[in-house]
Amino acid sequence: MNPKIISSIKVLESPLFQVVRSTIRQNGAEYTRDIINHNGSAVIVAVFTDSSVALVRQYRHAAQKFLLELPAGSLEIGETAIDCARREVIEEIGFSAGKIEPLTEFYVSPGFLDEKMFVFLATELTEVGQNLDEDEFLDVERLSFPEIYQKIKNNEFEDAKTMLSLILAGTKLGFPFV
Repeated sequence: MNPKIISSIKVLESPLFQVVRSTIRQNGAEYTRDIINHNGSAVIVAVFTDSSVALVRQYRHAAQKFLLELPAGSLEIGETAIDCARREVIEEIGFSAGKIEPLTEFYVSPGFLDEKMFVFLATELTEVGQNLDEDEFLDVERLSFPEIYQKIKNNEFEDAKTMLSLILAGTKLGFPFV
């Protein structure tokens, strides 16, 4: 028997997401779920001609530490994932991508969050200058795939989207994770 939503109410609204509480009926049972609704986000693996990759180091309050991650950002209302990726690669690392192609997409944590991340491989990069949001404070670092893979093996990355996306991009580009 397919689940049926009996009711849904918005319990929180923020600029970035909403929390919705739904009552669901399935197989004769009723239960409640709180779900965070998010527009989705784009993640960019920006690879330079020397095969180095741009990463950003920024403070993440949920983790209460600085994390090294791939550039990424939330989709604005009505914005496509690829347009978001084009915008974010300029904003965060200061390069425009002459070529950008989808790599993968996935749900971040589908037990309570409907956010889908769209991962793109960006190449043919041209420097245009960073255009950070006023509340963005980050440093750009460039690493090679061997350096990245060593950091993954040493548990120096703590961000799942970054690890998954880098392994997929590296493999696609001829740098398999071993």
